[in-house]
Order: sequence, then structure tokens, then C-alpha cells
Amino acid sequence: MVTTNYDVIVIGAGAVGENIADRAVQGGLKALIIESELVGGECSYWACMPSKVLLRSGIALRAAQAVAGTREAVTGDLDVAAVFARRDSFTHDWDDKSQVDWLDSAHIDLVRGHATITGVKQVTVDGTVYTASHAVAVSTGSAALMPDIPGLADSAPWTSRDATSAKSAPASLAIIGGGVVAVEMATAYASFGTQVTIIARSGLLAGQEPFAVEAVTDALKGFGVTLRLGTSPTSVARTGTGVELRLGDGSTVSAAEVLVATGRVPRTTDLGLENIGLTPGNWLDVDDTMLVKGFDWLYACGDVNHRALLTHQGKYQARAAGDVIAARALGQPVADQPWGKHVATADHEMVPQVTFSDPEVASVGLTADAAKKAGYDIRVVDYNIGWIAGASVQADDYKGQARMVVDEKRGVIIGVTFVGQDVSEMLHAATTAIVGEVPIERLWHAVPAYPTMNEIWLRLLEGYGRPA
Repeated sequence: MVTTNYDVIVIGAGAVGENIADRAVQGGLKALIIESELVGGECSYWACMPSKVLLRSGIALRAAQAVAGTREAVTGDLDVAAVFARRDSFTHDWDDKSQVDWLDSAHIDLVRGHATITGVKQVTVDGTVYTASHAVAVSTGSAALMPDIPGLADSAPWTSRDATSAKSAPASLAIIGGGVVAVEMATAYASFGTQVTIIARSGLLAGQEPFAVEAVTDALKGFGVTLRLGTSPTSVARTGTGVELRLGDGSTVSAAEVLVATGRVPRTTDLGLENIGLTPGNWLDVDDTMLVKGFDWLYACGDVNHRALLTHQGKYQARAAGDVIAARALGQPVADQPWGKHVATADHEMVPQVTFSDPEVASVGLTADAAKKAGYDIRVVDYNIGWIAGASVQADDYKGQARMVVDEKRGVIIGVTFVGQDVSEMLHAATTAIVGEVPIERLWHAVPAYPTMNEIWLRLLEGYGRPA
């Protein structure tokens, strides 16, 4: 007999949906997850993992070339075919069997097909109606925004999915946009020998500290990437040899392929939101327990709620949502105050993120500009990471920069940005200090091991000055 009633139904079996269902099951509920594509979702097959694998080989090669001894040993070029083959191994050739096996081991039921919300706590898949006793959670993620540029949609443009699943590197690639996807894919494909042009009206990495943007900009130019900033395409046309983009300044850019990386839109257009009084195509507005505002049964986690479009932040939200769904279903106390078990407090001002460019940009919390705009009385401390002994061990001419933003009223750090080789591995210490609101005077007692790059913390604190 087919089971059609569950305690909770999760729409979307990506990393976020998996976590919602898993936490709900661990809390004592029966969960169904519905997926129209691959179990494991965007991150596993078209985003986080394949993109980082494509980036890693070029970054590793350049890191080896930056150290005497390995520099002399590295005599060949990047084996691009081997890079793509390694990527395929991480995506399991886009086969989700291992992820389905995990669902089975976690006692989460799976239905494949397109989910449509057809009523209160009711989801229909291919004519079968599934009902939820307590909650429906949407974790359908986001898709690439296709800007309204004449000819673009008809020119067979790449999205991030195409860039991360390509079987070979084109001779040339034009990228529309200047955000994380644009910068990372420019870095990867430049490593493969592709002639890359970035067209970004608003510049690169908006919202990051200016020194980080400058470092990435210089690096991309060093890799041979052409930057066309302050302008955007007015038309795109597919030609016999590729694509031609006419820009607002009257110039043209020709390339074998064009990648659109101008932002994201929620995957809610065909979810049936109109059946419950919501507007298809809109982001889902939630409270800190991930409950969609105006409902007592509908939840939304991950990109689809537009709080922080990052996989790790979506999984953080999912853990809170899965736990609170179980608590509410079983009549248990709900810890919905800031930093409680059932809320995603860190979404607001304590989000860590990494741009896997070369150099990397790793940041958490607020930039100096964002902190000022938020009304904080701040003090900023900058330090050249290249002056750290551990950094000099990493590379013979290490280039990097660190910034610490301190809330002077409370004496705690509210923002940190690192740019440089391997700085992502230092980010969690900054995240812990910010989330824990560790006083500067206590941080002096967190002694960094020598000689490691973590000595940056000592130098930043020295720059700030020890409290009396």
C-alpha cells in the first residue's frame, strides 16, 4: 500500500531539503522528500562541489609554482581533460544513487516528480495527492536570472549549470556579471587556457571590502582575463563561430560561448503558490524559525527565502526548521529567541562566505561600510598577511590582506575579511569569535600557533591595542 500521509513533506532534495527531513525524522516524525531532478541538488551536481573541483587544479598548480623547489619540479601545463574527469568523479557522472541510499539509511521516503502545492498541507505529484499532518517545507532553491537583453535567450547562453558541467573548455568565453559565479568561473576557465572576458556594469564582487576586490581584479588581469567594467550588453547574437555581444559603449565582444551570471531567481514559478494565496515566482518571506509569514504550516529554507544564498547557510536554516517542526508537532517548547535552537539568528549579520578566486576572499559579518550604514561605532584594523611568518612559508612572495571591524561600544568583532592564498581555512575562527561575541580582551588569551597563518589574529589584536 502506498503511503500518502506524512508528518512533514519536504519539496526539494538538495542539501537543504535533506537536512530538514533528517532533523524532523531524528525528532520523531515521518518525512517524505520530493525531488524532480537529482537527490543531492544544485550544490552536489552543478554548484559548490563541481565548481570548486574545477578551480582546485589551477590554484594548486599556481601554489606549487610560488614555492622554490616545487616551482622547478613543475614543468608541465595543466591537464584540462584530467580536471574535467576529476569533476565527473565528484558528481558521480550525475548519478544520485549514493544520495538515494543515504535517504534510505536515514529513513526518509522519496518520491520523484514535480511537486505542486494544491491546498493546505497538500502536495500533488503526478496525480497522487500527499498530505502532511504538520508541515510542508519548500527547499527548491534558485535558478540563474536571465536578464532581458535582446537576443540573449536565443543565443544558447550558458548558466552556471552549463559552466560547471561542460565537457571541455571553449576557446573563448564571455561572462555577463561580476559576482561570485562570474569571478570563480573566470578563474577556472582562464586556468584552462580559455580567453575570458568579464562584462560587469557594477564591477566585481559587490559588497566585499574594496581591498579584496582590488586584489581579485589584479589577479584576474594577471591570468589574462579581459575586464569590461561599467558597461553591459545591449544585444547578443549567435553567429556561425560563436556569439557576438554589443555593449552599451558601442564596442563588441566575440566569444565561443557566453555565460550569464547576473544573479538568481527563486524556483517558485510552478510550485502552486497561487493555490495558497501566494504569488508564483516570488521569494518566500520567513521568520527566524523559517515559517513563511502568514502560515502556521508552510516553511521555506535555503535560497528560496532569499536570506543568504549560500549552501552552508541554507543547511543551518534547515537544521533549525527540522527541529522546530518536530517540536511544534509534538507539543514541545520552542526556543525561538535569538540564538535559540529553533532560529537562524546568524543569517542577519554573521554570515560567512568564501569566493574561491585566486586569491581567495573569505569574509564573515559586516564590512566596514556595512557596519557604518548599520549605525555601529566602529574601529577598523588592517594588516598585511604577507608579513606573517606562516604566510612566508606558504609562498615565497605571499600577498594577502586582513581586516578586522570592531564594535567599539561592546568591544567585540563584528566583521573580518581575508584575501590571499588558502585564507578560507582561517575563516571559522573569525566566525566563532563573531558569533560568540568574544570580547577583545578575552581574545588576547587565544594564542595562535607559530608559525601558522593564524598568527594574523595576534597582529590584528596588536593593531587594535590591548584593553587596559
